[in-house]
Amino acid sequence: QGQLVESGGGLVQAGDSLRLSCSTPPRTVMWYTMAWFRQAPGKEREFVAAISRVGSASYNDDVVKGRFTVSRDNRKSTVYLQMNSLRPEDTAVYYCAAAQPGAPSAVSSSYDHWGQGTQVTVSS
Repeated sequence: QGQLVESGGGLVQAGDSLRLSCSTPPRTVMWYTMAWFRQAPGKEREFVAAISRVGSASYNDDVVKGRFTVSRDNRKSTVYLQMNSLRPEDTAVYYCAAAQPGAPSAVSSSYDHWGQGTQVTVSS
């Protein structure tokens, strides 16, 4: 399908907000299920959030705790992850992923395409 490109990461303080963006090839967001995963140093990659082509969203409640929102803009073929009230434990590389149309999945092997990741660092 092509390249997924994440952006928007950076160094912030605890309590700050960030919005990550995932730019995709044209029409990808319209047809694919899109997700965000993250991987902290020394830890396995974990599911954060996903959104289906029809806008159904799912979250890893243990991670998000009501602080993150996944959304998409079909015209811009971009997926977003709005992250509020960031905590030091949110520090990780955040990855965008795309899967064939279907219900959002929390399983990384369900996703066929991945971006290179964007670093998010939250200082205390």
